[in-house]
Amino acid sequence: MTERADAARNRATVLTAAEALFQREDLEHVSLARIAQAAGVGKATVMRRFGDLLGLVEAVIEPRVAALRDRVRSGEPPLGPGGDACARLHAYLDALFDFVLDNRTLIRALEHYGPHAYYANPASRFWIDELAARIHAARPTVDAPYLAYAVFTALRADVIDYLHLHRHMGIERIRAGVHTLADPHQ
Repeated sequence: MTERADAARNRATVLTAAEALFQREDLEHVSLARIAQAAGVGKATVMRRFGDLLGLVEAVIEPRVAALRDRVRSGEPPLGPGGDACARLHAYLDALFDFVLDNRTLIRALEHYGPHAYYANPASRFWIDELAARIHAARPTVDAPYLAYAVFTALRADVIDYLHLHRHMGIERIRAGVHTLADPHQ
């Protein structure tokens, strides 16, 4: 089914308004009503299209998720297929870390929605499964599924922001810590 031109325009306007609000507002103040007002549409239009705030956040972040997922699935090694298992793990950790830094307001919105939203959304399921596979390939004797969740938790935007802003840890120190969690023998 082809989307009507006005519906496509409204969708794009809502996504742009939502992204702008998430970038400049405290999460406590972003609501479907505020996004609808900023987009110049009714709240019912936003709800029909995205369901709730979580659906809207997922729609805003999806093109970025797809781009990284494509690089992981078919890009050049070591991020893409092939190459040394340890190099692949560390390239993946860097890609995830950079993704969180570049998209932290949207990820914080997911985290704010509840802990299950952060771990159970389709993108996170992919990241965690891929992380577990790469940890297992690099370190076959560890409990890779558990370690993948532990490392993924360390990659939460709220954790990184807290360590950086309130504990005054540099970004590269935090990045190095994530690498050490996943592969202490690096």
